[in-house]
Amino acid sequence: MSTVGGRIREIREARGMTQDQLATRSGISKGFLSEVENDRRNLSSKILLKLAIELGAAVDYLLTGTSAKTEPVTSIEIPVELSRVAEELHLTHSETMAILEAYSSVVARRNPQGARRYTEGDWRQLHKALEPFLQKR
Repeated sequence: MSTVGGRIREIREARGMTQDQLATRSGISKGFLSEVENDRRNLSSKILLKLAIELGAAVDYLLTGTSAKTEPVTSIEIPVELSRVAEELHLTHSETMAILEAYSSVVARRNPQGARRYTEGDWRQLHKALEPFLQKR
């Protein structure tokens, strides 16, 4: 494919995603995505980045078609409660991921039957406990 829109369509279809799915996950309308894929609309860098993340694609590949097509896809689900706390506390992505990693490595493994779902208060407490370590990162 020789255009940004064409490369987006190519990867979306290869991933078995519909326009509805990609648009919803990226926070844009299906109509806008369709216009992008058909080269009738340009993208902002913010939307391009959102699409690249959802597609597991390299931004430079989407822009130029000359680098590696996709990056390794690793699906990480950030619980909505942690997401809210991260936004409230203005945590960076790496700080949020460090908290989630600590939770997954320690807290969730202590209960072999599965950990209970953390509340926003639980995430705040875990952040407070980890804060000295997060500042060293």
